[in-house]
Amino acid sequence: MPVCACDIHNAYLQAPTSEKHYVICGPEFGIENVGKTAIIVCALYCGKSAGADYWRHVRSAMSSMNFKPCPADPDVWMRPGTKADGSAYWQNVLVYTDDILAIMEEPERYIREELGSDFTVKEKLIGPPTEYLGNKVSLVELDTGVQAWSFSSSQYVQNAVKNVEEYLTKRQSKLPTQAKSLWTSNYCPETDITPELQPTEAAYFQSLIGVSRWIVEL
Repeated sequence: MPVCACDIHNAYLQAPTSEKHYVICGPEFGIENVGKTAIIVCALYCGKSAGADYWRHVRSAMSSMNFKPCPADPDVWMRPGTKADGSAYWQNVLVYTDDILAIMEEPERYIREELGSDFTVKEKLIGPPTEYLGNKVSLVELDTGVQAWSFSSSQYVQNAVKNVEEYLTKRQSKLPTQAKSLWTSNYCPETDITPELQPTEAAYFQSLIGVSRWIVEL
């Protein structure tokens, strides 16, 4: 199947918010609006319900296009379609926040005419994928002569390691040059009295766990 990628522009801001927020307008809203109260109607990044609001908006939009989430992965949306030769098949759309992959006949047409009616997509990024979720994507030919899409995590891993190295450098530390395992041979977790991480460090550690899980799944 042909594959076409795109990015949703300012993803969260395209979803209505379920929270109740307002701002007192300053000069950046125009001289005529200074001091007025403005009600925020779009989901804001870092808002407590922003992620849920955006997810509901995506679910509503995809449902209106007759897509249903795959039972195995709710970020994979499916709907029955018919090929040009009359045969039946499944059209798939992978949605990971603002990163989209459409897998079907005429995927670019779907992005422009259907997805584009509910979301603003970045025009320059519509086309065959070269990168998805930080990983390199390329079209290859197998030994059998069949063409297939390959997905490499090497770039993602390199960026993840670089991130850790920069983080440690700021703390005057660095990764070991050689490590045979995650722990030293004499490490005993039951006797570990290392102080608990502060909230900022704990959040960073949790982000590393997410990276590790993604790499393992690949």
